[in-house]
Amino acid sequence: MLEKNQGARLANLWDDAKASTMSESERLLYRSNLLGSDKRITNYGGGNTSAKVIEADPLGAGVVEVLWVKGSGGDVGTIKMDGFATLYMEKLNALKGLYRGLEHEDEMVGYLPHCTFNLNPRAASIDTPLHAYVPKKHVDHMHPDAIIAIAAAKNSRELTQQIFGEDIGWLPWKRPGFELGLWLEKFCLKNPNARGLVLESHGLFTWGDTAKECYETTVEIINKAIGWFEGNNTVPAFGGAVKPVLAAAERRAVAEKLMPVIRGMISQDEKKVGHFDDGEAVLDFVTSRDLAPLAALGTSCPDHFLRTKIRPLVVDFDPASPDVDKTLAGLADAVAAYRADYAAYYERCKRDNSPGMRDPNAVVYLVPGVGMITFAKDKATARISGEFYVNAINVMRGASGVSEYVGLPEQEAFDIEYWLLEEAKLQRMPKPKSLAGRIALVTGGAGGIGKATANRLMAEGACVVLADIDETALAAAQSELAARYGKDVVRSVAMNVTDEALVAKSFADTLVEFGGLDILVSNAGLASSAVIEETTLELWNRNIGILATGYFLVAREAFRIFRRQKAGGNVVFVASKNGLAASPGASAYCTAKAAEIHLARCLALEGASEQIRVNVVNPDAVLRGSKIWTGEWKEQRAAIYKTDTEGLEALYRERSMLKLSVFPEDIAEAIYFLASDMSAKSTGNIVNVDAGNAQSFTR
Repeated sequence: MLEKNQGARLANLWDDAKASTMSESERLLYRSNLLGSDKRITNYGGGNTSAKVIEADPLGAGVVEVLWVKGSGGDVGTIKMDGFATLYMEKLNALKGLYRGLEHEDEMVGYLPHCTFNLNPRAASIDTPLHAYVPKKHVDHMHPDAIIAIAAAKNSRELTQQIFGEDIGWLPWKRPGFELGLWLEKFCLKNPNARGLVLESHGLFTWGDTAKECYETTVEIINKAIGWFEGNNTVPAFGGAVKPVLAAAERRAVAEKLMPVIRGMISQDEKKVGHFDDGEAVLDFVTSRDLAPLAALGTSCPDHFLRTKIRPLVVDFDPASPDVDKTLAGLADAVAAYRADYAAYYERCKRDNSPGMRDPNAVVYLVPGVGMITFAKDKATARISGEFYVNAINVMRGASGVSEYVGLPEQEAFDIEYWLLEEAKLQRMPKPKSLAGRIALVTGGAGGIGKATANRLMAEGACVVLADIDETALAAAQSELAARYGKDVVRSVAMNVTDEALVAKSFADTLVEFGGLDILVSNAGLASSAVIEETTLELWNRNIGILATGYFLVAREAFRIFRRQKAGGNVVFVASKNGLAASPGASAYCTAKAAEIHLARCLALEGASEQIRVNVVNPDAVLRGSKIWTGEWKEQRAAIYKTDTEGLEALYRERSMLKLSVFPEDIAEAIYFLASDMSAKSTGNIVNVDAGNAQSFTR
């Protein structure tokens, strides 16, 4: 980072003892993971590492030189051995004889698979020639903010010479590919003592004869740049602050109001998930004098640009006189203007063979005094896009503090965004899962049905917020699901569904975490059993409070969000067979469940005109994993039916028409059906998952 308060040097993390036991390829992996562990060195998915290793030829032709290089789409911080492409150096060198010039450069990528060593299925990236033709055993290509700030300065070449002398060279902007690989080779042959070079508007190349030397050179050069900026970048960042920063709670409140509205406007063709960042670097930028002109220039590094689009949208908001309603009223015009500007950019820059125009909506939304909102097809991409724009902010801070920041030229930016090779990569992406981009909140999310439902929705690509009153079970459920699907896609909120303020806060937290809401699974529950004369008012009110009032409160909050988003919505109530079929000794429970079902019918009527669907799943006797069966309820129901607790599951199974037990996963499957587009033309319906009970037939 280039901020003074984060200017500490990178540590040398190389461990000779650990590295000494490794093979050359393992040392490449070790070096890669060390470099990728610090975002000051490179961002997620950015940068490449390589090593030229002597290997035994599997065809029995003795030993050969093999290029190990990060494969296409990998991340150096998390890469494993199978993330590297391996290619015969002899064949890579032979490709030079096939190269027909710059206008035919893209065809060279098609030759790379013919150079594959040992049938490695990992696809080689377009950066492969950049590593292959540097005549050194080990090569690092990183995207440090401190170096890109030099690379993106108007006098980039002079700054490189001033800071590094002859130690580090400089090359003008050239799109990554075969031609740039030849440029690098030519530079190295003409400058045998250079240890690396700066690529204009792009990043840093360093090299060495050993993995350790290469790693230490990379760290040394970045530290030198950080130190130089500390001593020379003394002007106020971005022209100085001209707008106030709102307090943290106010910032979140503004984001909570803006995010679902923006999301609704940009999710017509593809659902988006949001991310909010109000870190120090972002706040410095969105309160500055030069926010608008710098934002309009866009990013410089291709990796930044591909993640953040041609430029961000600066939201019209005045933190000195905050009026969120005024901002919301102007959002539609602002989004439409951005789309029109993007379409004009496409028309200006398109070529005869360019792919069709992609999504014209902004990825990055900058809100003065509040922070940055990013939207993408999934949470991880939205978060990473935000991280890349923070990198861009740091680059602008450095470049504009010592020189003049220069963005990537518009035509170059377009040629990267609509590169045919990039389009081919997009076309190879797997088809999105059925709930990709959807955001769900599940009450009672730490229990058997709730957790099974979250698991089912997440397996189909949804982001899920678990809500539960049991904070211990909630933390365990979140940890379990995060381990299975990743931290990005699951959050938890402690929620008592009978507490109006807490319900509202939980939904507000959901909006700031993910940007909106598509699915509410109202599943919070309890169970009680008592004959009528032993049913206390407290017991009656507790059932009504959780199972009727609680369902009303969470549904009301969801409806408010759905109507702000203007993109429809989906509510699934988990009721009970007992809501349709009377049961002895459970009048409070059965009555509350009946109220729940009728509430769902009313809401289906209210929401239909706005594409808000409301449906019900009726379970029965879901004993396994259900928290309501762990207390007195199980004993009470056993007493009612004159059996013991061990025999209760068998009793319920045998009384069903299908003679089957019902499990949480069975309920989750029905909820998924109603929450997905498979039931897109269904609302006001009840699905019984009770193994068959004639009393609960709905017709």
